[in-house]
Amino acid sequence: MQQLKIAVVVALAVILQSSLRQIWPPLVHIDLPLIVTVYFALQRDVLQAMIVGTIAGVATGALSGDLLGAYGFSKTLTAYLIASLATRVMLDNPLVRIPVLAGAALLDATVYVLLHRLLDRASLQPFVETASYKVIWTTIVGTILLYLFDTLFSERARQRRQLSVRRRVARRGMNRFRRKR
Repeated sequence: MQQLKIAVVVALAVILQSSLRQIWPPLVHIDLPLIVTVYFALQRDVLQAMIVGTIAGVATGALSGDLLGAYGFSKTLTAYLIASLATRVMLDNPLVRIPVLAGAALLDATVYVLLHRLLDRASLQPFVETASYKVIWTTIVGTILLYLFDTLFSERARQRRQLSVRRRVARRGMNRFRRKR
């Protein structure tokens, strides 16, 4: 069931990434597959993060018609670096995830541009402008989506919801006990 959820989220991110640029061109700066990749990299499972990054990147590259493999390599490298950082440093705090997401967007944009320059396929857009828009918009939207992914995938969030129900039931029982006295 967990793999099905992951596959649906990755497919939805890739499809939205390729279709949102036709709806409104500034939405191209939001990198939804990168946000999904960063979320799974923060879960401390390096292999799963790299697989998600590879699939999301290659699918995004295939649908965009750009240099095939550039998105896949940049997302896989980003997933590996963040997952290895998450295994060494505690990144569970939502406020800590914001600079991690911004750094991931900058790293992804840098690797992507370096691959293009290495293969003599220079981009028409200036790097600093494109990277700064990508960092800003991916960080803003990613912060919201990481919170939503936590509610969808996190075992701790599920346990918290169950505990809140148990606490309410326990409080009701305590109130009945107090009334009888």
